[in-house]
Amino acid sequence: MVKEDLLKILSSIKIGSERIWEIVLSLRNFSRLDEAEIKRVDVHEGINSTLLILGNQLKGQGKYPDIEVIKEYGELPQVDCYPGQLNQVFLNLLTNAIDILRESIIGYPLPESNIIRTGNKQSTNHNPQIRIVTEVLDSNQVMIRVIDNGCGMTEKVRQKIFDPFFTTKPVGSGTGLRMSICYQIVDKHGGQLKCITPLHGTEF
Repeated sequence: MVKEDLLKILSSIKIGSERIWEIVLSLRNFSRLDEAEIKRVDVHEGINSTLLILGNQLKGQGKYPDIEVIKEYGELPQVDCYPGQLNQVFLNLLTNAIDILRESIIGYPLPESNIIRTGNKQSTNHNPQIRIVTEVLDSNQVMIRVIDNGCGMTEKVRQKIFDPFFTTKPVGSGTGLRMSICYQIVDKHGGQLKCITPLHGTEF
């Protein structure tokens, strides 16, 4: 009995240590503190590290179900960028999607029409979803899409979404800088950040 318990404890310690090491590596990759200059990097690596950091927020808690993340990664070349800043964009966009999905759940259950469908596949539940799609546009551009199946936003909100200090959150709950910072970073990289509001959900 004692031997079995000891083996279980050792196994738990091993799993915990591996998990900690994985998180430390992801945090290091996310921050890229040693890479303040432009570097050629794997964009998917940055997205995956960001998702790992946000792991707990994606898990269901109480009345919140798990948020499903669907990755549709294309074959991207390495991209010249400021890695730490680009990862900040991923963090802000994904955190924003998580917030919207949480608010959608509080407001009302997600309707059937809000379920994200990918190709011929269709989700069989009403759980909140975030889809991340990457693809090559041409020899000089790649596109990264972050799509949620939340309650979406009005056209009036969409037009102001990148304005500094604009927020839809209650007073004291948000700075209104998250999307503005994303816009500035993407612009600094010579790219464009757009917000699209399809029939349901939101896409950046």
